[in-house]
Amino acid sequence: MTDVVIRALDTSDAALFDTLPDPLGAREGHRLTRHRPDWKRVALRDGRVVARGAWWGGPDDSEPVNLNWFDVAEGEEEAGAALLRSAPWQVELELNLPAGWRDDPALRAAAETRFTAARTAGYDLLVERLLYRWTPDRCLPERPGRLDFRAEPDDAVFFDALRRIHSATLDAHALKAIEQGGLDRAAQEELDFFHWCPSPREWWQAAYTPRGDLAGIHIPAHNPAGPCIGFIGVLPEHRGHGYAYDLLAECTHFLVEQGAEFVAAATDQGNFPMAANFAKAGYPVVRERLNFEPA
Repeated sequence: MTDVVIRALDTSDAALFDTLPDPLGAREGHRLTRHRPDWKRVALRDGRVVARGAWWGGPDDSEPVNLNWFDVAEGEEEAGAALLRSAPWQVELELNLPAGWRDDPALRAAAETRFTAARTAGYDLLVERLLYRWTPDRCLPERPGRLDFRAEPDDAVFFDALRRIHSATLDAHALKAIEQGGLDRAAQEELDFFHWCPSPREWWQAAYTPRGDLAGIHIPAHNPAGPCIGFIGVLPEHRGHGYAYDLLAECTHFLVEQGAEFVAAATDQGNFPMAANFAKAGYPVVRERLNFEPA
């Protein structure tokens, strides 16, 4: 067997990326994603693409945020690992898979090939997530009308709320940030993401009880691929009342009022309460995501 050759691509040979089969439907999943040709890399054996990766970031980012398209041909796990190890960007790997992929032997085998390549390259699984997509045919979720929603211009209000929300969180990325730098780091990472999104800062909202107590926050957002639920969070002292659903319903209505024709969202698979709220609000699971982090 000949050695593998790792190549970066550019606009002149970007078509090479599309020569590998796509059993997991990545192309359809990324039809709204814009990948830069010079952030794509392939592994070739005898001139044939046996692994590929497309790193992704926002239009103003100087380096990729993550690797969200990674494919490996059957039996080419070592080539896939070499592609990952040789990349100049060691960032989080997102593997987006069809919903229910475990129940289909062909899909499961294709997914396992990618998992093996990632682990061989030193990547560890951080979390499995559910990806949702609301569309108008699902009907808008009913607004319970129990909370008062207000725009809040002061970032300090959101920072404090995020610290309190993350003091008792199920979110794997937040738990990782807390482990690395405490609640301040977890809250700041969320704020940085909200500011990174191209949607207006004026969209951020705080939610108050009839007594005037801050119950939670929600962030209607646009990421580069379109409208999304940026964040839903209930303060610990106000949990147990189902307010997460109120926040989700309001966030959905807000985005639709801004012209959204669909709304994307995600939550960790282990966050059963939030998954139940998405189901109640009419959000179907459209894909599943596994997040791996480099060693």
